[in-house]
Amino acid sequence: MRVMLRFVVSLTLATSVVCGSLAFAGSPRPKRTVQPRKPAAPAALPAKTATAKPATAKPVPAKLAAAATAADDDAPQAGTKSYKLRYKFRPGEMMRWEVEHRAKVRTTVQGSTQTAETFSSSIKVWTIESVDDQANAKLIYSVERVDMRQKYDGRQETHYNSDTDEAPPPGYDGVAGAVGKPLAELTLNPLGAVVKREERYVQAAPMQENVTLPLPENAVAVGEEWTMPADITVTLPSKSTRKIKARQLYRLDAVDDGLATIHLETQVLTPLNDPAIESQLVQSKANGTVKFDIAAGRILSQQSDVDEHVYGFQGPASNLHYVMRFSEKLLPDLSRAAV
Repeated sequence: MRVMLRFVVSLTLATSVVCGSLAFAGSPRPKRTVQPRKPAAPAALPAKTATAKPATAKPVPAKLAAAATAADDDAPQAGTKSYKLRYKFRPGEMMRWEVEHRAKVRTTVQGSTQTAETFSSSIKVWTIESVDDQANAKLIYSVERVDMRQKYDGRQETHYNSDTDEAPPPGYDGVAGAVGKPLAELTLNPLGAVVKREERYVQAAPMQENVTLPLPENAVAVGEEWTMPADITVTLPSKSTRKIKARQLYRLDAVDDGLATIHLETQVLTPLNDPAIESQLVQSKANGTVKFDIAAGRILSQQSDVDEHVYGFQGPASNLHYVMRFSEKLLPDLSRAAV
């Protein structure tokens, strides 16, 4: 069981601090499918002539009629406004986000319960070097600072703060070495896809293929969805691996004064009936909200939460409870503030 706890904690720390975004794993430049709202059902075809008596229509109660009218009012109408979502970059600007990740995993196996908790806070930085005539931006990805904590039952809490600690404690060496260094040089297109990548810092945990929210190619109206493949690799008892089909679903929920609210969630597509596999999947799920400034072309904030139980992951008397919160908030542009 302690192996399971270590696996969960090490994964969440590496992902949140070095990769920066939990919700965007997947294949580079995926096919995006926009799913419009379902249109109203077509009228029923007239019945064929037959000897049977035609059905007699029953009167509709007033309350049901009113509800149907309200539903029609909520349905999408012709001319519904659509929004073209694009990232926008300026050469020389520095984009900084405060990233926080909290996770707590409680496991019980054969009557013995253990709890592990992790917390990490970091500043993720994109330094925009250039923007070409296709609006593709070349940027340097780095982490400005980190503050990390781990706590296991029966052990003393470990802590590392890159601003105050001269030397990292055991287990934090890799993260400490990455702080303040260019991690990668990326070229992002206006949809957020990585079109070119050059790793600058060798890491035990590679960066995710996608580093930000993927945007739909076509304009979308409120209520429309787009999806992105996000397969998850799990480890089997035989030490071999298996790829689980999954996808990230995104939906434009609202637009208020140019601020788009986008819902995101992970959907597992492979049918599963194996708690051992499900206990690994909970660490890769996301369900939350992103705030996107349409005019500025950037994410202002996001939050994703997971709270799931898995029973029988290590025998019939075992269970796992995984709770996670990931948040990100855009900070003021220091390069502009200094002008």
